Amino acid sequence: MLELITAANSFVNGIVWGPTFMVLLVGTGIYLTIRLGFFQFRHLGHAWKHSFGRLFSREIDTDDGAISPFQAVTSAMAATIGVGNIAGVATAIAVGGPGAIFWMWMVALVGMATKMAEATLGMKYRHVDADGHVSGGVFYYIEKGLGPNWKWLAVIYAFLAGLAAFGIGNMVQSNTMAQALETGFGLPPWVTGFALVVLVGVVTLGGISRIAVTAEKVVPIMAVAYLIGALVILAMNYTEIPGALKLIVSSAFSPAPAVGGFAGASVAMAIRYGIARGIFSNEAGLGSASIVHAQARNIPFRQGFWGVWEVFIDTLVVCTMTALVILVTGVVDTGLNGADLTSAAFSTGLPGPGGYVIIVAIAFFAYTTMLTWNFYGEKSWEYLFGRKVVVPYRLIFLVFVFLGAVGALELVWDVADTFNGLMAAPNLIALVLLGGVMAKEKMDYFNQLRDQVKPVE
Repeated sequence: MLELITAANSFVNGIVWGPTFMVLLVGTGIYLTIRLGFFQFRHLGHAWKHSFGRLFSREIDTDDGAISPFQAVTSAMAATIGVGNIAGVATAIAVGGPGAIFWMWMVALVGMATKMAEATLGMKYRHVDADGHVSGGVFYYIEKGLGPNWKWLAVIYAFLAGLAAFGIGNMVQSNTMAQALETGFGLPPWVTGFALVVLVGVVTLGGISRIAVTAEKVVPIMAVAYLIGALVILAMNYTEIPGALKLIVSSAFSPAPAVGGFAGASVAMAIRYGIARGIFSNEAGLGSASIVHAQARNIPFRQGFWGVWEVFIDTLVVCTMTALVILVTGVVDTGLNGADLTSAAFSTGLPGPGGYVIIVAIAFFAYTTMLTWNFYGEKSWEYLFGRKVVVPYRLIFLVFVFLGAVGALELVWDVADTFNGLMAAPNLIALVLLGGVMAKEKMDYFNQLRDQVKPVE
């Protein structure tokens, strides 16, 4: 049976991550970049000023919404800054070669426009009940933005996202965390699984408000701590950084030769794994982050600014740091893969504490990812079956947390890649068809800014 599932997944995965999907994924980002007038490049400073720059401002743009704009982005980044930044980047390099990082950068640059559109449209088309209960995301901007005739596409997305929540957002995370703690501290997987059920349950059973409060406190601390560790290693090996950057660029356009335990990689492998693991990390194109951005107290286009910086920080900062640490420490040719490769890089760069930095990072990254993906799945199943499904779903999610921790899930990574692609397809179709709406949102936003600065006559 396992062989049959593996074969079936490989077949579907080959289609999902084939040339057609690559064109749709990257093409959507390019299309939105053009429709928005290269916003993420021309107005990056403006986006910062009106997102992180307003971090300590008490000004809000709307009373609707369950959480603050910053809580929305930290909740979204709780899902994006995770195992993908540690194990995903390492896998991209181990299988696709250093050139995979270049293609990860490229898909991130256009993905900034994609994520901006997802955050904006998630808010624009969200639904607020009479009791103030907020719901939003891809399924709502498909149904309300494209019209009821497209609801079938919204249903497909909700179903796929609901299933993905148990894979990419649950079992992959708990399994990776359990393996890391067993390797580093000899902790039995069942102990990790039981602890996670308690720790995840305490937060997720309280809904989005409790998830947002937790993410707001934990995500900045864990991201900064991880980056400090990486920066120390890079500072100690600063002479190797130019060579590592040159290797990333050159390997993107020519096959990476076999060295030591590294089997070598073709350009096609670099492109495939760079894009796939980039999407696994920043989730631009999946549409999942729109579910939590829709909860924010903000105006739609301005909430999109947080989406731009979400991708920038996740991929162009955190993923790049991980990649450079792996390359400058010379562990690529060890033949290791995934989190083991990143752990070896940190242990080499910081003998003694380095390996523990990765173990702690995996623990926090995986934990916060599960919190936010719990909410993504909840809203997906709620869209399909109504609010009566919420409590049963939260309890079932906790069961899968434990199963993931104690199971052997090598196949789940490949299945997660497949579901990522399947999830993305309905979302990308909607983003292309709503490109005109995004262009109008941008025009209206800047027109309002100009009106605000006009002198009073």
